[in-house]
Amino acid sequence: MKHHSFEKLRAKMTPRQRMQAAAKARKMMAEMLLAEIRRSVGLTQQDLAKSLNVTQPNLSKLEKQDDMQISTLRRLVEALGGQLEIIAHLPKGDFRISQFADSK
Repeated sequence: MKHHSFEKLRAKMTPRQRMQAAAKARKMMAEMLLAEIRRSVGLTQQDLAKSLNVTQPNLSKLEKQDDMQISTLRRLVEALGGQLEIIAHLPKGDFRISQFADSK
């Protein structure tokens, strides 16, 4: 199978196809697991664990959890260089929940 550079493939796409591809990429990025997000920002578990002052095995456990405290998730997101926002998607609209805003 012949490989092509992304730019060459992108150049062959119509504007509509480029928009669809960009939308799909945004959706995929919005659904990433914590470990995938960490890798996408270029950090190893060892790097992130050090900045959180936890051991690498503990960070590994955190990344695999499907339930954690909001404060823990906030620390993780901030250590990745981000900011945590909690948004509830309800029938009457989207609501940003500020009750759990960081109280630094």
